[in-house]
Amino acid sequence: MADKVTDETAKAKSSLALSLKKWGDSALPPALLSTFIGAQHLRPPQYLPLAFAPILMFSSYLNVNSYVKDSAGITAAWSGLYLLLAARRKQTFRNKWSPRGALRGATLALCAANVAGGGVSYVFGKRDNEGSSTS
Repeated sequence: MADKVTDETAKAKSSLALSLKKWGDSALPPALLSTFIGAQHLRPPQYLPLAFAPILMFSSYLNVNSYVKDSAGITAAWSGLYLLLAARRKQTFRNKWSPRGALRGATLALCAANVAGGGVSYVFGKRDNEGSSTS
């Protein structure tokens, strides 16, 4: 019985880590986060938060061009920075349940997922040229 519980626990841990790594290896989350940030801050224009959108799109571009580990690091770092800056803004309880509040909540949740997934992917990922030595 104890072996079964241990095996299930090991499967759960490995599947969570693998899910986070797959999330961090994907090009879609930074592009989606960039879209959410643009939707929130274009009307009225807020230039500091809008500066995050091109950086996240560049991260997605790097991912498509086979720089997966570097893209995951950039995505995790900039998503974490946006999460810190956006969490500082206070919202009244009534505004949390508006469509704009729901978009803000989805943006912050996606930032947290990007930080976790991108961090795991960056830490445990490998570059194509790692492991081969040129002597």
